[in-house]
Amino acid sequence: MGPDAVAILLGATPATRSADSDYRFRQDSDFWYLTGFPQPNAIAVLRTDGGPEFTLYVEPRDREAEQWTGYRPGIEGAVGDFAADEAFARDKFLGDLGRIVGTARRVYHILGRDAAVDAAIVETLDRMRLRSRQGAVPAEAIFDPRAILHEMRMHKEPSELDIMRRASAISHEAHVAGASLAHEGAWEYELEAAIEHVFRRRGAAGPAYPTIVGGGANAAVLHYIVNDQLLRDGELVLVDAGCELEGYASDVTRTYPVGGHFVGERRAVYETVLAAQQAAFDLCKPGSTLVDVHQAAVHRLTEGLIDMQLLSGRVEDAVANEDYRRFYMHNTSHWLGLDVHDAGTYRVDGEHRTLEAGVVFTVEPGLYISPDDEVVPSGFRGIGVRIEDDVVVTTDGYENLTAALPRKPEEIEALVKGA
Repeated sequence: MGPDAVAILLGATPATRSADSDYRFRQDSDFWYLTGFPQPNAIAVLRTDGGPEFTLYVEPRDREAEQWTGYRPGIEGAVGDFAADEAFARDKFLGDLGRIVGTARRVYHILGRDAAVDAAIVETLDRMRLRSRQGAVPAEAIFDPRAILHEMRMHKEPSELDIMRRASAISHEAHVAGASLAHEGAWEYELEAAIEHVFRRRGAAGPAYPTIVGGGANAAVLHYIVNDQLLRDGELVLVDAGCELEGYASDVTRTYPVGGHFVGERRAVYETVLAAQQAAFDLCKPGSTLVDVHQAAVHRLTEGLIDMQLLSGRVEDAVANEDYRRFYMHNTSHWLGLDVHDAGTYRVDGEHRTLEAGVVFTVEPGLYISPDDEVVPSGFRGIGVRIEDDVVVTTDGYENLTAALPRKPEEIEALVKGA
């Protein structure tokens, strides 16, 4: 932030699910990254102007409230357990604003989260301008702290990577549990339940995003989450499921053959996607970009589509014309961390961002053939395949955080049949 700066950051507030019931509380990712404070309605103040470096405004201890909603760290816990230099009750924040921003030359704050706080900050700075003849010097502007903060979040520290490796191990075990049910007559929601049972049993908060279990033609729906259909022998079931551990997400997709055998067109599509993922892995290294990773996957997918006679012509022409987008309509990668689609820009100074050690992202090529596509041979209709892993860039290449979960067809078949 530089000297003489103050950052004011708001934690999350409870979100209503319906009527008088709330969703399970999850802290704002930026707030969690900076403070580790797990309670709602908190405000953090970080400063470089000579005042206390870290102040928390929190809900104080309240015996009656805690009877209904559970323990609160309160003011004492904010200092004793969360290392704040000082802490106050949340309802004192607006009254303290003049003291907080009084000597700051720059104020960092995300506008639009809380209208009352936004208005109070603007009003406080305006009052200071009116007192300029008495020597009051207001901050020159309000800056968005995410330009700094999201760069920090992009580059994972060793402690963060340790959590993400543990989340990957839990997701591995969960996928194995789901694969054990990939048989004729099972319901998609049974696989979902088995997977999420492992998440909670192993200490994760639950899924990092709605679990996708798409059998048959449902696998060709990218964000299918209904999960209420029967599995049928010989079809594929696409399972996209990752857990959230200590705030960090894993994001893993595997496609399993129901009954344990990849056959015919389904095997051909699967092997094409697997080859595309390997081509993408080869570009996961410092100096590459996510566009390079994507283009490697696209080129190999297009080759496979032509080999399977789902496209025709030259590979280069089909890529240039984006003919593949009929079957592959999303990007190959996204950043991963505290959010499943994590913070961080994809361009720097107008150029595609080059990969650096410590950056984590997904590699997830896929092919999705509509059951209503009457142009393709009937045996290909309704097939959906995606294979997704999480990688961290190292100084000389990459580490696949989710490599323990099988990807090769024969390994996947053994996993389903063995289970």
